[in-house]
Amino acid sequence: MPLAERAYRRLRQAIVRCEFEPGQRLRVDELSKQYEISSSPLREALSRLSEQGLVKAFENRGFHVAPLSVQGIADLTRVRLLVECEALRDAMTNGSDAWEAGVVAAAHSLALVEQRLGDGPVVLDEAWSQRHRDFHLAIYAGCTSPMLRELVSALFDNAERYRQFSARHRKVERRKHSEHQRLMSAVLARNEEKALGLLRQHISATERNVTECLLNMAPSSTQ
Repeated sequence: MPLAERAYRRLRQAIVRCEFEPGQRLRVDELSKQYEISSSPLREALSRLSEQGLVKAFENRGFHVAPLSVQGIADLTRVRLLVECEALRDAMTNGSDAWEAGVVAAAHSLALVEQRLGDGPVVLDEAWSQRHRDFHLAIYAGCTSPMLRELVSALFDNAERYRQFSARHRKVERRKHSEHQRLMSAVLARNEEKALGLLRQHISATERNVTECLLNMAPSSTQ
């Protein structure tokens, strides 16, 4: 794997998992020592993450982890609803039998990991988070637009960082198993009205939970 790609994947994972604080400066020399990767591929990875909204680049101030805010999750949700609904509509129109099989397999894999989880926040379980991502990307995989699929992936990672952050600061965890099963059934039935309605509810519920968490926290923690 090229060094820039390796740097990108490791940094993206660390940022999405909130291993860096919102707004924290990402010093290339420190990252180079931490990940044992030279500065050039790290800068390339940081620039790529900046394009995806996970990192902010400031002239003469370097790179910083993107902040988390109520305004930010509202804007992200607005764009997710536009992009993901269109991607799902396209997937249901054009998805093949192989696409359907991929959706079923991803949903089953997610259900299996949910069976062994306890009462803690499921989003903080690494296996669940990966399979959750796989399921959501699977339902869009039938979309015929590569650009839409790329946007969906980037938006999902931005939303996942909000979920990871809020899961560390709330007491009640939102269980999603039944939501995913209903969404899968509607998607496989190619019931556009029902599937898009469920997707909108799913995305909007994330916004409500994250917003509630952010509002209950000290302002300094979300700047």
